[in-house]
Amino acid sequence: MASSSLSVALLLLCLAAAASAQLSPTFYDASCPGALATIKSGVAAAVSSDPRMAASLLRLHFHDCFVQGCDASVLLAGNERNAFGNVGSLRGFDVIDKIKATVEQSCKRIVSCADILAVAARDSVVAVGGPSWTVSLGRRDSDTASEALANRDLPAPSLAVTDLITRFAAKGLNLTDMVALSGAHTIGQAQCKNFRTRLYNEANIDPDFAMLRNASCPQATGSGDGNLAPLDSMTPNMFDNTYFLNLQLNKGLLHSDQVLYTLVGGATEDIVDGFASNQDAFNNVFAAAMVKMGNISPLIFPQGQVRRICSKAT
Repeated sequence: MASSSLSVALLLLCLAAAASAQLSPTFYDASCPGALATIKSGVAAAVSSDPRMAASLLRLHFHDCFVQGCDASVLLAGNERNAFGNVGSLRGFDVIDKIKATVEQSCKRIVSCADILAVAARDSVVAVGGPSWTVSLGRRDSDTASEALANRDLPAPSLAVTDLITRFAAKGLNLTDMVALSGAHTIGQAQCKNFRTRLYNEANIDPDFAMLRNASCPQATGSGDGNLAPLDSMTPNMFDNTYFLNLQLNKGLLHSDQVLYTLVGGATEDIVDGFASNQDAFNNVFAAAMVKMGNISPLIFPQGQVRRICSKAT
């Protein structure tokens, strides 16, 4: 049974690699040459209006790729949006819809929602001072989405480090990829309900940091559940490596953040130390991990479709 499961996993990875090899950064150069500029402009306007949007668009791409692969399934109304890790917290759908509508004006049914989301995630990181990377294009959009798969595959903020490793490995992402991608929490915010247990029940938390967060996150369940706090208390709207410095100081907001630095002598702790001491190293590894994540099980023609409206399979 174990051998059979391994064979299936290897087959899936080979198929994903074959599909990603068909993606190309020049995919739209002839068919829609203005697409990337339109996406960049739309992201810049959205982040300028709401700095938090950079993290929201990056998170949308992450939550898309971890369920069914990078196929824009998360953008479909209902289904995945209703999963535990998505409902009431995912943002940025309107930004993607606006960008898509603008692209459609000059290139009808050419540029997929999945590609728009992948490029928007990159441009969001750049807009707040982070690294850039080359996004290969040619993904197609799924006509299905699954709440059940989202509940199964998305990493939850309460997971132990061993469970996080398992979730990322299932997507072909290694330990270094996992820690680097967790560094996306150098921007964005989290809801009280997702860090309340850490505040009031965990010992590996700086007491002054806990007291600061207690003020807006009461201990009673249901009280202030949606209140927000920055994932990175040092530079919440700047993409840098201070997320890892926070972990060294026991100031990780989520349980799934701090566990990366609580296994004494563990591999994740060493990686955190490396990124905390070297901003360039983090940027380089993060960019490479984003490319790797963006190539998870893409749909390639003739599979899938190019949606006219990202929230509808048409």
